[in-house]
Amino acid sequence: MSPSTRRVLQALSYEAIAIAVVGPVLSLAFDKSPASTLGLAVVLSGIALTWNYTFNWIFERWESRQSVRGRSLARRLAHGAGFEGGLVIILLPVMSLWLNISPTAALATNLGLLAFFFFYAIAFTWCFDRVFGLPASAKTAEADRG
Repeated sequence: MSPSTRRVLQALSYEAIAIAVVGPVLSLAFDKSPASTLGLAVVLSGIALTWNYTFNWIFERWESRQSVRGRSLARRLAHGAGFEGGLVIILLPVMSLWLNISPTAALATNLGLLAFFFFYAIAFTWCFDRVFGLPASAKTAEADRG
């Protein structure tokens, strides 16, 4: 499978499973109709995908102007914190208005979703790699021979 096809398949399957899980959980947590919270999950997913593309574009422009190249742990932590922090800020009013909850409740919900997605991303990526194999960038010379 080509790297581009793999990335698209991974992103779409990741989001589809996330929507299928988050929609019903929000429905139960806030006593809202499953159709409403499934719609919210689709909107949140679309926002997350758009923010991911936008944030990475901004981050890479900033990164290209830095005198020190590479991705140190500090830079990776800054990237993660910037992405997740920005996503929380963007999603707060959407969740608050859609679910008719306070911004504080929306923040608590967002933090719960962040915790879920931290573990979900790790588990999903592991399972995806088990089903479809590692991408070429992650294979070692020994793995290619064996």
